[in-house]
Order: sequence, then structure tokens, then C-alpha cells
Amino acid sequence: MDQNPSLPAEPTKRYDLEDRTFFFAKRVRAFIKRLPRTLANVEDCRQLVNASGSVGANYIEANEALSKKDFRMRIKISRKESKESRYWLRLVDCGAEESVEQERIDLIQECTELLKILSAILVKSE
Repeated sequence: MDQNPSLPAEPTKRYDLEDRTFFFAKRVRAFIKRLPRTLANVEDCRQLVNASGSVGANYIEANEALSKKDFRMRIKISRKESKESRYWLRLVDCGAEESVEQERIDLIQECTELLKILSAILVKSE
């Protein structure tokens, strides 16, 4: 990934899921700024911003859960928002710029990895 000066540098060592979901949401926001301004993209990006931020917000909520049931519900919501983010990323129009398309592919991959991690957390919490 090219470093964007408006984004904080990602840690080089392993980082926790709260950090990872935060950096995901920040990358999505930087990605959106590079997209063509079409009516469809404006609407789709609005949805993408909400979903991408909600992945991390619900994960944080899960870590502060008052019960196991609450924890599982928040993890399920975080997982759902990751799926939704992936959907909106697939839908947006990147235009002709190859680097924007590559960033979309990378973000879709990150959604898939987050989804797998959250699914594993859910299974282990049973």
C-alpha cells in the first residue's frame, strides 16, 4: 500500500484488532477521496463510510460487553458490517485509474480477512 501522508503510519509489528479495524476505516476514507464523483458513487460511498467505521466501533463495543450474549451480538454486528463494507467496495466505480482499482482489491481482501477473524472469534466464544 502506498503511504498517504494524511493517514497515520501503520504499525510494523502485529497490532490488535481494534487498531486493524481503525486503519481499515481510515484507508476506506482515503480511498473514497480518490473515486470519481458520480451520483451512484456518492450514495454508495456514504454507505461504505458507515459500514467500514461500524466494523471497528462494534468490535470495541464487544470488548466492553456486559455479558457473553452482548459480546456475541456485537461480534455478529461487526462481522455483518464487514460483509456490508465488502459489498459496497465491490459496487463503487473506480474509474480508469489502476492504482484506485488495486486499492479497492486490497480493501476487499482486508474485509475478507476481518470477516474470517471475526467469525473465528464468534466460534471460539460459544
